Amino acid sequence: MTVTEPVRPEHAHETITCVVADDHPAVSELLGRYLSENEIVIRGTARDGRTAIALIEKHKPGIALVDLHMPHLGGIDVARHLNKTTPETAVILYTGFGDREQLLHALDAGVRGFIQKEAPVEEVLRAVRLVSENGIYIDPALASVLVSSEAAERLKTLTSRQREVLACIADGLTTDEVARTLFISPDTVRVHLRNAMDTLDADTRTHAVAKALRQSLIS
Repeated sequence: MTVTEPVRPEHAHETITCVVADDHPAVSELLGRYLSENEIVIRGTARDGRTAIALIEKHKPGIALVDLHMPHLGGIDVARHLNKTTPETAVILYTGFGDREQLLHALDAGVRGFIQKEAPVEEVLRAVRLVSENGIYIDPALASVLVSSEAAERLKTLTSRQREVLACIADGLTTDEVARTLFISPDTVRVHLRNAMDTLDADTRTHAVAKALRQSLIS
C-alpha cells in the first residue's frame, strides 16, 4: 500500500509518545535513542510482553513499537490485549518475519503497522509518524505477502469509490482531507465510509481498513 505522509497544517505539532518492546536490549536502546533524537518521546522500554503491557497501560503512549516474538506474550497477543484495555495506543509490529497468516492474525488483533527489522531506522520513524496520525503502515517488503489470488473476485464486495475512501483513510487522511483528495463533500465521504463498514461488517473505520487490507480490497 502507499505510505505517503498525510497532509497536515504546517503549524500543527503534537508530541508523539512511544513505548518500545523488544527482548534484545540493544535493539530497544538503538530504536529508543533514534526516535528520541527525532522528537519522539520514549515513555519506557520492555523486554517481554507482560512488562510492555504494564508500561503501556500506565503511560498510555500514542504508539507501541512491539517485537513479534518476546517472552511471555508476543506482539500479536500484546496488541489484542491493548485493543481492549488501551485502544488509544496504536501498535506497530516490529518483525523479522513475513508470514501471511501471522500478519492477517495481527490485523485482526488491531495492529496498525508492520515494519521489518531489516528496514533502516529512518523507515521505523516514518512508520511511527504515519501511524500516530491514524494511518496504517505496511513495510513494502511485507506488503506482497498480503496479496491474495482471490483479490479480483473480492473487489466486487466494495464499490470503487468506497475502496478509494478506505485507501485514503489507510494513508492517514482525515475525512476533510479525503474529501479534498477525491473532490467530494465530507458528508459523501461519511456515506461511503458507513456503507463500506456495513459491507465489511466493521465496527470502526480502522476495523474497516484492516478488513479491506486483509481481503486485498485496497493496497
